[in-house]
Amino acid sequence: MSDTTVKMRDIAKDLLDKGTVHYIIGWEKGRFSNQSPPAFITSAAHADRLIWDEYCLASTAKYLLDDKFPAGKIGIFARGCDARAINRLIQDGQINRENIYIVGICCSGMKDPATGNTADKCQHCTHPNPIVYDILIGDPVPETDKPERFKAIEELEKLSPDEKHAYWSKQFEKCIRCYACRNVCPACNCRECFVDQYRVGWQGKQNNLAENQLFGLTRAYHIADRCIECGECARACPMDLPLMELNRKLIKDINQLFGPYEASLDTETTPPLAKYHLKDLEEFM
Repeated sequence: MSDTTVKMRDIAKDLLDKGTVHYIIGWEKGRFSNQSPPAFITSAAHADRLIWDEYCLASTAKYLLDDKFPAGKIGIFARGCDARAINRLIQDGQINRENIYIVGICCSGMKDPATGNTADKCQHCTHPNPIVYDILIGDPVPETDKPERFKAIEELEKLSPDEKHAYWSKQFEKCIRCYACRNVCPACNCRECFVDQYRVGWQGKQNNLAENQLFGLTRAYHIADRCIECGECARACPMDLPLMELNRKLIKDINQLFGPYEASLDTETTPPLAKYHLKDLEEFM
């Protein structure tokens, strides 16, 4: 058992015993050794279910939307990606900071359950340490801006328009419109998603290339300056669509147009596409 697991359990027991939190969200061992799914601990007696290992891959933050008006504070274990997701939900007005007790965990990366290698979502992580917390577990992990995270985008940019169209058509032909990407994304938090509209003129319900592309591109543009690069969309996709390539292309363009920017490092900075300046570039006009 890791030291982090011991600390998680001790902290959870203390918070629950004292009534500081109503319940706490973390991870537990799944059915298989390479699975550590989210866990919801409601009493100190169950705190020993909590675990910290290399397969705590899933984000915890999106579950906060299932209890927007909790009976008491919600405790949550949060890594760098989870903390940014929490900031995203706070800034979008979906949750209140005072309703959450954040136990930050410094994270050196997780493994892909299928391969045992470092998970794709962790290879390009720029903030492995939580940026907001009430208490912190572990020693900070060295951070880097990971410029290589745009390498795949730069290769795609070299393709001709026809080649790009062929590439993305091949990808979206695989889409089964399960909406796992939307459901797991902390930036996809609208009360009613555009794909759920039934009025004429909104997103069609057919599963075909045109409708799949419309859904994927609309979602990517909608979260363009709010994407925290957690990679949950690509992780959850059962058809292995390279969804982060779309997101990072838009992030790369935003950086070039408006200057370096990373979403949700705080709750005060307004995303670039939510404001304008008279000196903004207008090359696209």
